[in-house]
Amino acid sequence: MNKIPVGVLGASGYAGRELCQLILRHPALQLAFATANEQRGATVRIAGRDVTYVAADDAPLGSAELVFSALPHGASKEWVARAREAGARVVDLSSDLRPGSGCDGITYGLTELARGSVTNAALVSNPGCYATSVLLALAPLAQQDLLAPGGTIVVNASSGVTGAGNSPRRELLFGEVAEDYRAYGVGNVHRHLKEMNATLAGWGADADLVFTPHLLPVARGILATIVAPLRAPLGDALALWRRAFGHEPFVEVSDIAPTLRDVAYRNVARISAVPLAGLRSPSLLVTCAIDNLLKGAAGQALQNANLMLGLDEAAGLPA
Repeated sequence: MNKIPVGVLGASGYAGRELCQLILRHPALQLAFATANEQRGATVRIAGRDVTYVAADDAPLGSAELVFSALPHGASKEWVARAREAGARVVDLSSDLRPGSGCDGITYGLTELARGSVTNAALVSNPGCYATSVLLALAPLAQQDLLAPGGTIVVNASSGVTGAGNSPRRELLFGEVAEDYRAYGVGNVHRHLKEMNATLAGWGADADLVFTPHLLPVARGILATIVAPLRAPLGDALALWRRAFGHEPFVEVSDIAPTLRDVAYRNVARISAVPLAGLRSPSLLVTCAIDNLLKGAAGQALQNANLMLGLDEAAGLPA
């Protein structure tokens, strides 16, 4: 079988390495190149194979049918344009082209909710990890107009340290993170808010979003707990999600609140919802867990790429 060549820009970061691993184990893809400017020329072992990093300027963009850009926010947009000029389809994992970035008309690859658009797209903006957990959890409520008009959705989400990237930073040292738990990006200023607010508005939701991320002393995973005010009580809290996602291979609806262990090293979002007691207005507590490097980054990017290349959406993905 002739495999489809794909490349990875920014392959030395956590998401980039995860992409390389998925590609090397994929039944229909082959890794055409992997770039890492600071480590160019270095050979690393990924998925049992030797991969030699090249500088981005030396990457044969035209040799790839599809390019994943896992470059840092702010640096990716230029390379996305170069890859497109070279004739490659692109999945961009940065925030540069997401909703709320000022770039209109680009397919937002929240795969389960945009499958038709992704399939025919030449360029897909991959959602952020936090945004994936929050938007998949809220989509059935927002799209069915069940959120209370003018209400405030409160999200507390906790992520493993790989979500912060692998650039050396004192606050991410083991001795600083272990046996601790802290909020960051406080004041409703996290960069994922732009894409979440823009997407919710596109679904017609009239609600404010208060989002506070937290850093967990674990390597990977996101757990988001969401208080969603409703127009009216729901008789069966989970029926809405079962109808929306019951046929989806990478979304699990659970009667029990999910944990990180449920989703680690899997390309799935696991969602639960329960009514909140003791409040004057009807509200739900919706909980969503994902692996931030898979369903929150590389796994969802590969889902999108599979569709763009006409392959089985689940190919090469750990469920």
